[in-house]
Amino acid sequence: MSRIGKQPINLPDGVTFTYEDNVVTIKGAKGELTQDVDSRVKIEKTENQISVTVKNPDNKTDRAYWGLYRMLIANMVTGVTVGFSKQLELNGVGFKMEINGKNLILNVGFSHPVNYELSEGIEGKIEKNVLTISGIDKQKVGQTAAEIRHIKVPEPYKGKGMKYMDEKIRRKAGKVVKSSEK
Repeated sequence: MSRIGKQPINLPDGVTFTYEDNVVTIKGAKGELTQDVDSRVKIEKTENQISVTVKNPDNKTDRAYWGLYRMLIANMVTGVTVGFSKQLELNGVGFKMEINGKNLILNVGFSHPVNYELSEGIEGKIEKNVLTISGIDKQKVGQTAAEIRHIKVPEPYKGKGMKYMDEKIRRKAGKVVKSSEK
């Protein structure tokens, strides 16, 4: 039995849920999300809760789908009500970033500025050296943050680069010069 899959998903007020032809659609105040569902998964709606089950709970693959689709639907409900965000911090002398429309422009020590186009449904906001990526789709927000971080990964000596706010960078000691005795 899937521990996560057994938990029901509560639907807040103002969120509508439809399930037709193995496609789940959830609409809320912030927008609309859709997700294709495997045919082995059954989804049922009661009053203000969604329950996810599988046709064969003894099969290991089916149990994995059970928990997966339960969490995907729960993340969709959270996304259309609250939304998701990731924060990235830019460290380094002379490193700058700015948002121009849907383009994020990074000056991070290369010979040219790096343009990153934010995808549809993703918003970026800059406060000092912190970039906040937000949107309703958890997968898109995480993927966008990972791609931006990959432009200038933090290095272990001075910590220069783009890192997540809660990320700890393992620092290395620099070169040690031995004093010679004569």
